[in-house]
Amino acid sequence: MRKPLWIALSVLMLSALFLAACGGGSSKPTIVRKDPPAEYAGKTNPFTGDQAAIDEGKTLYTQNCETCHGTTGLGDGPAGASLDPHPGNLQQASKDASEAYLFWVVNEGGAAAGRSASMASYKGILTEDEIWKILAYVKTLK
Repeated sequence: MRKPLWIALSVLMLSALFLAACGGGSSKPTIVRKDPPAEYAGKTNPFTGDQAAIDEGKTLYTQNCETCHGTTGLGDGPAGASLDPHPGNLQQASKDASEAYLFWVVNEGGAAAGRSASMASYKGILTEDEIWKILAYVKTLK
């Protein structure tokens, strides 16, 4: 009577161990993004592909974003290392999120979009054109 119980428990424990080792799927967290408010919805970058604007965007990025987001936009800047959560990966965000969403987050700040309050609002600090130029530059990061 003891042997069948021992076998059943062993099979159950091995099955649990196997399932735990195999489970999980993707190790990348799912990022949930809110839709931007109506005033931002559908906005597109007027400087996409404009090299002079991209060059200006690089200068603005270096002055305003690089300390947290890093030289290549991976969120690995020196000031970003102490933030929790760490700054976002702009290379990935520029591929995954709409231009309207990215503009909204930079303009209104992370908290407005349900993201980290560490992402400051640049409304009143940068003009809309300057934000768009930064975003045009971010699209070139690799």
